[in-house]
Amino acid sequence: MSRRAADRLKIVLNHLDRYTLDTDVLSPEQRIAYEENGFILIKNLVSEEDIDRFRPFERICKGEIKVPGLLVMKDVAIAKTEFVQDQKAVSKLQDFQEDPELFRYCALPQILKYVECFTGPNIMAMHTMLINKPPDAGKKTSRHPMHQDLHYFPFRPADRIVCAWTAMEKVNRQNGCLVVLPGTHKSTLQEHDYPEWEGGVNKMYHGIRNYDPSHPRLHVEMEKGDTLFFHPLVIHGSGMNQTQGFRKAISCHYASADCYYIDVNGTSQENISKEVTDIVTQKYGADISLSFEETWALRGRLVHGERTSL
Repeated sequence: MSRRAADRLKIVLNHLDRYTLDTDVLSPEQRIAYEENGFILIKNLVSEEDIDRFRPFERICKGEIKVPGLLVMKDVAIAKTEFVQDQKAVSKLQDFQEDPELFRYCALPQILKYVECFTGPNIMAMHTMLINKPPDAGKKTSRHPMHQDLHYFPFRPADRIVCAWTAMEKVNRQNGCLVVLPGTHKSTLQEHDYPEWEGGVNKMYHGIRNYDPSHPRLHVEMEKGDTLFFHPLVIHGSGMNQTQGFRKAISCHYASADCYYIDVNGTSQENISKEVTDIVTQKYGADISLSFEETWALRGRLVHGERTSL
């Protein structure tokens, strides 16, 4: 690198204090990429051995393993046409914080060293998912509408939240890779609701009501073990799985333990707040009354540092 280029890079780095933190893990180029785009891809971060230990998924789908608090989400088109007690109908396992094998992912040192670049040293694992994306049943329900993850979270600041999303097998456009709109993390939280799709929409798959479809987009194709880190305001979604196989990924949303809860009543998040609290009531009965914020406080787990606030 020339001295002139190095001096320019130093000037740029002096302004990198909003979306990334200087922990000597990210290169200057990686920090700039995240600041500008809202995401970075780290190749081959999680080993095949680790990924293979996350395979209790199939046994959970068959009901052979019961995990407290786990939400098993089914593809709406498949679930309506046939009863399948295995992974064929399951689109997602959510909230696996009580399963030791799956939750190992959230505490992997190689994941946390990158997470700290965005959250700081006090790290909470807030939202866990194993995403299955079965072959599309012909109704295009394996799609995920374009959305911002912050829509689901009643805690702030957004800049101290990050998602780690790891491919458990090859992910490409054919089986429905992630699609991201670079730079949209610099915008504000948009209004979300269920899209009006003819084939139906999976539960809690909210999408942005209005976004610019002409905005440049990137299809993030990944190999097994590759990990995408992205900001909760980045607009993203995924296409149909047009193959006969499954597209598996495991993810965790992390937040700084210094984050704080907000009241979402009267905001654009009120619809998801009501939906989540209704699901809790259906699952545990009317005797259990939890606020939206409390449902998140119960799911959060400290994975590094001290639990200072969340």
